[in-house]
Amino acid sequence: MNDPDLSHLAHEGAQIAIRVTPRARRNAITVEDGAIRIHVTAVPEDGKANQAVVKLLARALGVAKSRLTLLRGATSRDKLFRLD
Repeated sequence: MNDPDLSHLAHEGAQIAIRVTPRARRNAITVEDGAIRIHVTAVPEDGKANQAVVKLLARALGVAKSRLTLLRGATSRDKLFRLD
C-alpha cells in the first residue's frame, strides 16, 4: 500500500495534527475522516518513534525532514507538527 499524498498540506506555517501508533507491524500513513494516523514499527524509546514519524511525514508531504518541528506531544500519541 502506498502512503497517501499529503502535499496539499505542505505550506509555510501549516500545523499538522497526527495520531501515532508505535510498534506497528509496518510503517504506514492513513487518513480517515480528515484525521492523519501514522503507524511506525519503531519503539517509543529515546525518540526513535518520533524520528520514524518525522521521516514518514516528510516523505508524504514532499518536504525535507528538517522543515518539520514538533510543537506538542513528544511523549504522547497525539502530536502537533509545524512546517517551517
